[in-house]
Amino acid sequence: MPITADYHLHSSFSGDSDAPMEKMIQRGIEAGLTHMCFTEHNDFDYPVTEMDSAGKFEVDPDAYLHDFIKLKDKYAGQISLCFGVELGLQPHLCRRNSVFAKDHDYDFIIASSHICNRKDPYYPSFYEGRTQYEAYLEYFESIPANLECFHDFDVYGHLDYVVRYGPQRDEGYSYEAYRDIFDDILTKLISMGKGIEINSAGLAKGLQNPNPCADVLKRYRELGGEIITTGSDAHMPEQIAGAFDKVSGILKDCGFRYYTTFEKRSPSFHKL
Repeated sequence: MPITADYHLHSSFSGDSDAPMEKMIQRGIEAGLTHMCFTEHNDFDYPVTEMDSAGKFEVDPDAYLHDFIKLKDKYAGQISLCFGVELGLQPHLCRRNSVFAKDHDYDFIIASSHICNRKDPYYPSFYEGRTQYEAYLEYFESIPANLECFHDFDVYGHLDYVVRYGPQRDEGYSYEAYRDIFDDILTKLISMGKGIEINSAGLAKGLQNPNPCADVLKRYRELGGEIITTGSDAHMPEQIAGAFDKVSGILKDCGFRYYTTFEKRSPSFHKL
């Protein structure tokens, strides 16, 4: 069966998107989706740069919810819409993120690492003065500290986000090169009852693999992980369900029989 749920989407309520929410919904319906979840960015204490102002990645949840409810009602019967958020984690923000997560009744929460030691790997400065391997390792080694102090989420997003932006991107990158730290992360997530996502943006951006790569997905399954959501990380309508034609096969090859959706923070499983 084709995958018909996109659970990683951004509209104009996210600081890096100008897409009207209604246009995203209309495109999802055109693409044959049955489920969509908006996961607008909320990254407290995002570093100020020449391109990014203070608070750029902080959503206004009340305004977001107001528009979302109107559109959920308008498109009822055509598509199932869910109210989610993507929380950017940093260890010093655990309490603040916990309060934020409880302030509204989200259907779904993605926890993501966008900032590593006060730098976003999106920018070349993160890689300066060291090898790509060293930069990637620093990023992966920052994740367990987030898991130690923040638990109010459903899946961890794009576990190897850093690979999208490195100097050689996925050249020379593999699960095996970082086996110990990945196994630590995946074991922690499974013990917490948390899932991960397969984020197709890596494929859409020209990588050989989604985020995380297939070998990480396979290892998660080998260790007993079952909760996996499917997301395009779309920031504009034409990116919705991007490369989803490949996602089902990748999941099956990695040992999965189901993918997951969430409503009111409760998982449902759909046969691949």
